[in-house]
Amino acid sequence: MKPLKRTFFETRWEHRKQPLLSKRQFLSRQLRYFLYSTTIVSISLLIGTFGYSYFGGLTLVCGFYNASMILTGMGPVDPMASDGAKIFSSFYALYSGIAFLTTAAVLLAPLVHRMMHVLHLDDVEIGDQD
Repeated sequence: MKPLKRTFFETRWEHRKQPLLSKRQFLSRQLRYFLYSTTIVSISLLIGTFGYSYFGGLTLVCGFYNASMILTGMGPVDPMASDGAKIFSSFYALYSGIAFLTTAAVLLAPLVHRMMHVLHLDDVEIGDQD
C-alpha cells in the first residue's frame, strides 16, 4: 500500500503505541511549529499595522505600535477619531484575541503531544505486563 502524501501543514503524529521521537526529531518538530506561530504573529502584525495606518491615519510606526499593543493584550495607544477607524480597531481587537489563542495552541501542540505520548507509553508498558 502506497503512503498518502502529506500537505505542508500536515504532520504525522506518532501513535501512542509507537516509540517516542528522538530529542532531535522533537526539537525539529518544535522549531517547525515555532515558525508556524511566528508566521501567524507576523501576518497579524502586518494586518494591524496597515489597518491602523489606513483607517486611523497613523504613520507605519504608530500603526505597528498600536497593532503590537493590541495583539499582546495591552490595549490601544492612540484614540481612533473616525468611525471606520473605530470599527477596524474593534474587529482587530477581537481578531487579536483569537490569534493569540491560536498562536499559543500551535506553539504548545508538540510539547503537549509529547507529554501525552509519554503518559500513554507508561500505560501501554503497564498493560503489556499483565
